[in-house]
Amino acid sequence: MSARQRLIDTTIALVRRRGVGSASVSQILEHSGLARRTLYLNFPNGKPELVAAATEFAAAGFASTLEGIVIEGDPIASVAAFVGAWEAALADSDYGAGCPIVAATLGSSEAPAAAQAAANAFAQWVRLIARPVEEAGLDPSSAEDLATTVVATIEGAVIMSMAARSSAPLRRVKRDLAVLIRAKLATT
Repeated sequence: MSARQRLIDTTIALVRRRGVGSASVSQILEHSGLARRTLYLNFPNGKPELVAAATEFAAAGFASTLEGIVIEGDPIASVAAFVGAWEAALADSDYGAGCPIVAATLGSSEAPAAAQAAANAFAQWVRLIARPVEEAGLDPSSAEDLATTVVATIEGAVIMSMAARSSAPLRRVKRDLAVLIRAKLATT
């Protein structure tokens, strides 16, 4: 693995656990085992540039996962798979590591380019979730509205699950989002 990728992976891990503001350059270097010079050779603009690259990398990885779990024409199964991916990720971190995209959004004052990368990521996730909703019969605008609700609800449930140290909030939103999707599709 390249030094650049080690810096990115380390930053993602720290930001997921501590947020942008609390993931210091010293901690990133310590956890990656790399020298300060390496950071600035790869990211001349320092931590803001590194956090933006880490956000873009994390976003691309999760979008790829989401593309793999979205079930064409079955929005309820797609949402269930999205929730399942988060349940597994939270359990793997013992509910200590959340969404790096949310963290990048909240760290916008320290890393504005990362916040923009987060906005792009959320927009991409909405498009991915909207696709099976459209295929199931909703018009594009309504599908995008519903997909926005799905992404926002799941991301909120991730935060609540971390706070509760339980996947119960995620299980609840999975159930209620299925009800909402069925109701929306019944109007088509």
